[in-house]
Amino acid sequence: METKRAGEIMIPLEQYPHVPYWFTLRQVIAEIEKSEFIIDGRLSVPRVVLIFDEKYQLMGVARRRDIMRGLEPEFLTAKPLHYRKRLFDVKIDPNLSEMSFDKFMKGIRERAERPISDVMLPIPTTVDYDDHLMKVIYEMTSNNVSVIPVLKEGRIVGAVRSVEVFREVAELVL
Repeated sequence: METKRAGEIMIPLEQYPHVPYWFTLRQVIAEIEKSEFIIDGRLSVPRVVLIFDEKYQLMGVARRRDIMRGLEPEFLTAKPLHYRKRLFDVKIDPNLSEMSFDKFMKGIRERAERPISDVMLPIPTTVDYDDHLMKVIYEMTSNNVSVIPVLKEGRIVGAVRSVEVFREVAELVL
């Protein structure tokens, strides 16, 4: 059995969520929420969005957790992680939490208007459309990523996710 190439297991760019860098976190959340793939009869949702500039050059990516982190209130983001964890390790009177919920939601909605470029990450690696599955596995594991953009003739044509890579590996070893 011959193993596949990146281009054979990628999700084409037209189907994969991608946005311009000036989109707000709210707009990106909406894009991710409406993105679903049916691959081999299974419903799958994206965990990463690709981010482009005006010339359609790939600038970065944002994972769902990066977006959620971008919604954190400012008073939390300025503090070290150990301090932030302590804030949630207390018993709270349910009546007090109801009063603060509106304030909390207002803060999230305000933070959701930030541009995605505020939370995006750089692209650590790409693979070529004709790259062998083993190269894709190597790049994913050595760069600790679950999605890799796929290039063909220097342009982004899709993305390979670890889900599809793992499925290919399973077919090879099972």
